[in-house]
Amino acid sequence: MNLSTLKPAEGSVETAKRIARGEGSGKGGTSTRGYNGAQSRAGYSRKFGFEGGQMPIQRRLPKYGFKPINRVEYTPINLDVIQNLVDKFNLTVLDKETFVKHGLVSNKDLIKILGRGKIEAQIEIHANKFSEQAKNKIETIGGKTIQL
Repeated sequence: MNLSTLKPAEGSVETAKRIARGEGSGKGGTSTRGYNGAQSRAGYSRKFGFEGGQMPIQRRLPKYGFKPINRVEYTPINLDVIQNLVDKFNLTVLDKETFVKHGLVSNKDLIKILGRGKIEAQIEIHANKFSEQAKNKIETIGGKTIQL
């Protein structure tokens, strides 16, 4: 085998259409651009979202909803999930590194502990926020809640 004998697969390479090379080529004259109008002239660029004069989709669909720019997004973790972690891995302190290690949150996430489920272990939890119910449940059994 020799590098000089290599060829592309049959039909995989097509020669480019050579336009504006005279009338004899069949692609001369208007050079496949049609006759008059902006699209036939040099320097024309279509506006973003232009649909040939049809009402564009961003104007056909209604506006709705609101997203506040100052919203802080928290990743929720419930007490039943924490209890499963404690049972499985015999933990006493749960902080962000523990949650990241066990795949509950990513490194950049803010954590909020929510009160669904029961907690029986006396543990120390470090999080950005706690719901009132979660805080009460943890502290009534002798655990600690530390807000970051």
